[in-house]
Amino acid sequence: MSELDRSATRRIERGLGDWMRARLPFVLAEFVMFVLKQGWACLFGILMLLGLMASKAIWQEGWTLARYDALFIYALGIQAAFLVLKLETWREARVILLFHLTGTAMEIFKVNAGSWAYPEEAVMKLWGVPLFSGFMYASVGSYMARVIRVFEMRFAPYPPFWMTIGLAVAIYVNFFAHHYLPDIRLALFAATVILFWHTRIWFEVGGNDYWMPLPVAALFSSFFLWLAENVGTGTGTWIYSGQGELDLVSFAKMGSWYLLLYVSFATVTLVYRDVLFERPLTDSRARSERRSTGSQGQSG
Repeated sequence: MSELDRSATRRIERGLGDWMRARLPFVLAEFVMFVLKQGWACLFGILMLLGLMASKAIWQEGWTLARYDALFIYALGIQAAFLVLKLETWREARVILLFHLTGTAMEIFKVNAGSWAYPEEAVMKLWGVPLFSGFMYASVGSYMARVIRVFEMRFAPYPPFWMTIGLAVAIYVNFFAHHYLPDIRLALFAATVILFWHTRIWFEVGGNDYWMPLPVAALFSSFFLWLAENVGTGTGTWIYSGQGELDLVSFAKMGSWYLLLYVSFATVTLVYRDVLFERPLTDSRARSERRSTGSQGQSG
């Protein structure tokens, strides 16, 4: 994002924030701004979920184009629009593509291992996995990239980069290996807390700086991804093994998404190394670093 685009975004946010603070208590106004910015950051995911619900509501069995194939075309259109409208940079898109591919690889393995299934027919299906499914993972990567920009996030104190990448690789490998070897996810849960225990996510709302522990943010995010999973199963787009038609997705899936978020985050930090700080930040230093990284911009 260029400095001109960033300045325009800040002006819009400040104007909206001033309007709300004149009508709402300060805390409520800040919360509303936080929710609106979160919604803007996860726009890709919201559009994908709307596509699942709308297609389920209108699709007819006799139509020539299969619903899964239509969702794939729809997801391609969203991705193209994000790039044309500069909602994502090309640099971010390359990293999101990597998460898209790793997600698709896991989908193929899990579907063929019987963990879940895509019950509908489609032309654009690879080993039982419709190609649109990769965009569900890409939407998580898109959210990660956009939320860092939208909230001008900084992460401090950040652990050694090689350790975070190593943990992400271990988490990803365990999603495959636990089908044949002992499941080490409890150790991986512990590792995320130990490694990121002191890491704060500093973020900006209406010109004010706030922070949240990184593991807490990952836990909250995993809950909303669990809700999104229920949209997927509720529309019959995918079905978990042993799940009834009206059953909610198991809460254990929150744990899976909690871990997968670290894989997504580590992937996105390949682009956003400049928002990672080894030393802790104070309120004043967080503001200074935000201005410093903001002035550099994010080129495509």
